[in-house]
Amino acid sequence: MLEEFMPLMGLIIFGNIENLILASHGVVKGANPVKLGILSVLAVLMWLIIGTVGTSVAMPYANVIDFIGGLAIVILGVQSMVEALRFHEDPNYD
Repeated sequence: MLEEFMPLMGLIIFGNIENLILASHGVVKGANPVKLGILSVLAVLMWLIIGTVGTSVAMPYANVIDFIGGLAIVILGVQSMVEALRFHEDPNYD
């Protein structure tokens, strides 16, 4: 069964890393960690269901999906880090 998901394994790994980055960004911004944790778990479960159902349909497009997903992960990660650095330098930053 794992063999079916191997083409998308990079996206799964980096998606989880991005989830951690976004969660830490929320904590830096002062979000409630409990609410942030609950929303994070709900998002992961939603993507698990979508991914499980959609894998058979998406397999022919795995390379394109990996590229677009990886690009989105990098862009969101950089954006999150830049915002965290700006917030760290200026607590009144909004």
